[in-house]
This record gives sequence, C-alpha cells and structure tokens, in this order.
Amino acid sequence: MLILNSGRTLYYGKGDVLVYRTYANPIRVEPLPESSYVGNSNVIFAHNIKFAVSSEELLSSFTEGDNAMIVATDSMKNFILRQTANYDGSTTEGLLAFISEQFMERYEYITAIDISAQRLPFDAVSVPGETGEFSASPLVYSRGRNELSGATLRWVRTQGGGVMERHRCTLHELQLIKVSGSSFYGFVRDEYTTLPESFDRPLYIFLDISWQYTDDASMLDGDLGKYVAAEQIRDIAQTVFHEMNTPSIQHLIWHVGLRILTRFPQIAEIQFESNNRTWEGVVEPVDGTSPGVFTEPRPPYGFQGFSLTRADLKVATEAGQL
Repeated sequence: MLILNSGRTLYYGKGDVLVYRTYANPIRVEPLPESSYVGNSNVIFAHNIKFAVSSEELLSSFTEGDNAMIVATDSMKNFILRQTANYDGSTTEGLLAFISEQFMERYEYITAIDISAQRLPFDAVSVPGETGEFSASPLVYSRGRNELSGATLRWVRTQGGGVMERHRCTLHELQLIKVSGSSFYGFVRDEYTTLPESFDRPLYIFLDISWQYTDDASMLDGDLGKYVAAEQIRDIAQTVFHEMNTPSIQHLIWHVGLRILTRFPQIAEIQFESNNRTWEGVVEPVDGTSPGVFTEPRPPYGFQGFSLTRADLKVATEAGQL
C-alpha cells in the first residue's frame, strides 16, 4: 500500500500486465546438495506484472478531477512492455528494479512505486533427435501450471534518486503430497475434539514461501553468485519433506526454514504460509506401502504462518537440531 507523507493512502496503477520477452540473458547458479537446478536459458522470460505509483502531485486528480499529472495506466502498460525489451539482465527482481528506476527517471514527480510480478513458467518440451535420443527443444516450450516464483519491490524517491525501500521474493502455490511418513498426535483433546490421532498419514500441503536478502544488491544481476533461485528454494522444501518424519506441518516448515538459512547465508529472513489439504480416508491402508483410497477434504482447511531469521538458525545450531 502506498501512503503519502500526510498519512493519506493514494495510489493507482496497472495490473495483469502480461509481458513475454524472448532471449533474455541466461541465469546460472551453483547447484546445491538438495537441487540439480543450475539455471535457466531464459529463452522465454515471461511475467505478470502489477505496478502502482504514488505522489503528492497526484492528489488534485482525486480532489479536483485535474489529470494534468496523471500518466494513464495504458501508458504504464506500454512503458513496462517497452522497457522489458531494454532490460539486459536475467532475473525477475532485476527486471522490476530496472522498470522502477526507469519510470522514476522519466516521471520525476513520482515519489513511490510498488511493483510485483509472478514469473510465468515455460518448460522446453522433450523431442527425439536424429539418433532417437530425447533432448530439450530449443524452440518449443510448454506452459507450466505448477508453482510460481515472483517478487515484490517498493521504490521511494530520495535526494539521490530512487532507492529500494523493501523487497520480498516469493514462491507461490507449491503443492506437495507425501503418501507416508507423517504423523499428527498428542494434541489437545477435549469436548470439541473429533479428529483421531494419526501415526502415519498421507500429508498434502500447499506452501507459499517468501524471503528477504540481507543485502538488496545480492538479488539483482550484479552478483549472481549470491542470487537465490526460487527453484532451489522449492527443491530444498521437497527434499526436507522427503527426508523427515514430522509430527506436524509446523515442525516441517521449521526444518525447511533452517535448511534454507543454512544453504543461503545471504537470506536474512524466510517466511511460510502453509495450508493443510490432506485427503480424507475412504479405505485406510494397512501400513505405509499398502493401497488406500482417499477423497478431497471438506472445505474448512487448516493453515500455518511462520518466519525464521538468522537468529533462529544460531539457536537451533547451538541446540544441535541440525
């Protein structure tokens, strides 16, 4: 939310700006023990962008109907599309920073910008070569429908120009089902409790993860050695879920957070929001590898929110939890 110095809320902008850039600069990162991801060719560098601006100079457009300082939202859309062509970097965060800097330079009375984007995933399809072996096509891509990475940045004008005031990098809608190796028991039981204890259950979670860097510059294109790829965050979450037999979703995200902070010293804070979408049992399996039948749970769902900082990692390390 953009707020003027007076404390008044004032902003306007453009949403659902879909931009499909081809042949952006590739991104390369170092592999992790939990991840084989080493980068993206960025042949298709596509985003859904939301852009909002604020300034005291815009107040008269609300109070007096004076549009003299209003940049039409259609013009904002065109600005975003055209500036994306001029971007010579390789990351979502870098693109958003570039657009914000260019907009503040062009419209000097704009004092604050909120810009966010979700990257639209496109994966190269597998095609047979002349010898019959399959490899990734350099030309044909399939639109991904799974988790989405993204970022939100806020820029404010200072005497020295636009500066990033805050940021958050995101991974949305990661959906994971573990068919065995999770439990939930020992919780409060009273007159309101009907849920049975479970010592080995399928656990289906929806997971949103966001993180902030200690140094903003680490997430831009100047130092990809410190860039944190959302794909590696995803792979760490998947690996920890695979490795651990956890007594709750809360305990699972605690350990996912610790692993992420261990792998990425450049991350200052990691945040989670998880939803419990565990299936309802129809035919319960006899053990962890026996067949079972399940159906969708009824509409109310449980959720958890949690954040960890580097101080939490220090405490967990000293307690021998890693």
